[in-house]
Amino acid sequence: MAVVNELIRKESNGSISFGNYELPLKTKKADFEVDGDVYKVKTFKEITKLERNEAFVYESIPGTAVQIFKETDREVSFFVDGTGQTQITLELEPNKDYKVQVGGSNLGVSHTDIGGKLTFDAALEKGNLTQVVITAE
Repeated sequence: MAVVNELIRKESNGSISFGNYELPLKTKKADFEVDGDVYKVKTFKEITKLERNEAFVYESIPGTAVQIFKETDREVSFFVDGTGQTQITLELEPNKDYKVQVGGSNLGVSHTDIGGKLTFDAALEKGNLTQVVITAE
């Protein structure tokens, strides 16, 4: 099962995993510290949202489970599990081009807006992890 029963956890490689789309009611966990950053996750069947140091990082509609979420200066990568057509929004650098790959398919290059938001759709199947890689151009 790919859901994160503890809502958020640090993995042995330094990445984080979060979210549980099987929950019927909105559940949150705050003040989860990883390498000096403080995370907060809100998750249930309708939405999963992650904040770092009180700033938006990730949101999915409907809710998802995210595994091995890693960010560098040039790339964000993770595996996502959910049910059906899902809209995912990330906050990245504003006014920048990013190459978006979902499940091995290249979705092309997307440009973030002035707020740095990047939104894309993914067709997810419960129990199957889909890899997402977002790379700065």
